[in-house]
Amino acid sequence: MRAIGQDVFGGPEVLRVLEVDRPAPGTSEVLVRVHATGVNPTDLWHRATGGLIGTPVRLGWDVSGVVEEVGLGVTWLRPGDEVFGMPRLPEAAGTYADYVTSPARHLARKPAGLSHVEAAGLGLAGLTAWQAIVETADVRPGQRVLVHAAAGGVGHLAVQIAKSRGAHVVGTASAAKHDLVRELGADEVVDYTAARFEDAVADLDVVVDPIGGGYGPRSLATLRPGGILVSLASPAEAYLADEARRQGRRAGFLIVQPDHAGLRSLADLVERGSLRVVVDAVLPIEEVAKAHELVATGRVTGKVVLTVSSP
Repeated sequence: MRAIGQDVFGGPEVLRVLEVDRPAPGTSEVLVRVHATGVNPTDLWHRATGGLIGTPVRLGWDVSGVVEEVGLGVTWLRPGDEVFGMPRLPEAAGTYADYVTSPARHLARKPAGLSHVEAAGLGLAGLTAWQAIVETADVRPGQRVLVHAAAGGVGHLAVQIAKSRGAHVVGTASAAKHDLVRELGADEVVDYTAARFEDAVADLDVVVDPIGGGYGPRSLATLRPGGILVSLASPAEAYLADEARRQGRRAGFLIVQPDHAGLRSLADLVERGSLRVVVDAVLPIEEVAKAHELVATGRVTGKVVLTVSSP
């Protein structure tokens, strides 16, 4: 089968198409024929540095496809079932390929109304948003939630999830993306290129920050006492927890985890019409380097997805 791999760390140019053996599902695993796979910022970091998985690098954690085989002990999935999910993170999954194995509980059934391209953009970003908004911040009706990069991969899903919880949602985005962010449910949108967000919003209960850097300390200043900042950008953001405590607030750095229940909750929101996946660009897997270049611009609206036409 085909898979995207690399021999050295570096820029998008190091990625190449390999011919490798098709894997077999182990105990409690399934083999998925990949229809589409999402591209995420963590993919770029792993390509450049090896990240958490080292070498050899086999990229990709988002998957949408069809179950080809089931391993020993799997009873709830059968060959032919359409599934989506985020296998194995922080271990290597290798979803940039014709086939991938996954623990069965790292997947969920794909909603019938969601295409494979859309579903491929939902796993990692959707679980990140869900674990930030629901499991970490426990957003409640009437709370004020700020989502940075509200038109981005995680941000556009976080806006919708927070809105589904009854929150008053504020998003930051460039002016050209304000209409989309409002369509997704934001009550207010701040143009971060024209004003400092901390001058525009205050008394927030929750801030979700996929950007990091100076955004963390600035976001703490917008929180009410007891409010929480959920940082998604870098492990270096963990220092904010101490600073938040000194200010009578809370902060935490989140690394997304595979979660069958979370995937089912996302699928339920899709089926209820409360969640949609915005896809900015769709490219064939052979153009993976171009996809990485697009994500690296930091200007993508929603998701970039690779399609796979399995032999």
